[in-house]
Formats: sequence, structure tokens, C-alpha cells
Amino acid sequence: MELIVIQCESSNIEECVRCVRENSKKELSSKPGKIIKSRISLSFGAFMNLSLALTVNSTELAHKGIIAEYSSGKSRKDALKNVQKKINSQLTPYYEVVDFEFGTYTMPVTRRHYAVGVAVYNVPTQKSELHLLGVKERRELLAKALGLFQYNPKALNISEIARIFKVSRDSIYYDIEQILKERRRI
Repeated sequence: MELIVIQCESSNIEECVRCVRENSKKELSSKPGKIIKSRISLSFGAFMNLSLALTVNSTELAHKGIIAEYSSGKSRKDALKNVQKKINSQLTPYYEVVDFEFGTYTMPVTRRHYAVGVAVYNVPTQKSELHLLGVKERRELLAKALGLFQYNPKALNISEIARIFKVSRDSIYYDIEQILKERRRI
């Protein structure tokens, strides 16, 4: 489990949103895992502040990311509608949205309305990528599956698991044996 904080502040809304996009790509691409919790904070004024606090579980596999967009309009409703369209155009049916936040701001002098939207998401990895896991990660997944069945290996289809991980049945049997040995030590 790991906490990641991404924070940007600027007097320019466009710059603040761009900063969050860039920093999130840097932070999230280098960390394995899946985002399981998120807190998003938007504040406007002389400076815009956009902060995200994310909890990443490194034992679960997923592609993860943040969509941050802004838009302007003649009214708050127009600005929100525009930013909503921008975000929805980037979401696909495979995205699992963990959290989202929208906020609006009206410039005091020009009365121009701005909207900012942020969405935190995961994209589950495909089964075909499971064969890329190492022994440790494979055993962690097997241990979770065994835990669901009260550590009864007879409840698992060993042939199917071996096919998914693209290893031999003997490898899966050995993994299960090691998991059960480890559990007995505890």
C-alpha cells in the first residue's frame, strides 16, 4: 500500500490543470498497482489549487490515471457542460472511475465562468497479461483465491489457472504447496 499526493497551484487555471496532468503521468507510470481510494480537492481564488491524494495497492494489477480538464463558458452551466464533454470523450467502457470532482469559478472583473473537472480511474489488465507476472505476484494472487475458499486447493481448477498464467500444472501445485506451508508457519 502506498500513498501518493499530487498537488499544483497557479494563478492560471490552464497551467494548474496541465501541471496535474504532467505530474500524475510521472507519478503513476512509475508505480505498479491499482488506485483504491482517492481524495480530490479543488479551490479557487487568486490562485487555483488542485490536490489529489491517492491510495495505491501494489498487489493488484491495473493501468491507472487521472483525467484533468477545464473549460470556460458564458455561464457556469455552459462551462460545466463543456468540461463534462471533454472528460466523457476520454472515458471508455473499460475505465473504472474511482473518484471525480467538478468545480466552477467566475472571474470577478470579466464575469467569465470556468469549470474544472478531474476523474481518477483504473483500467483492469487483461487476463493475457497475467503470464507476465513473476512467481511472487502469481503466488499473491493464488493466496487470495485460496483464502476465498478457506485454503482448500480442491476448490481451484488447477488446469485453468495454469493456462491463464501460462505455466505448467506442476508449477501451480508447487505454488499452492508453498502458500499452504507459509500459512502454517503463521
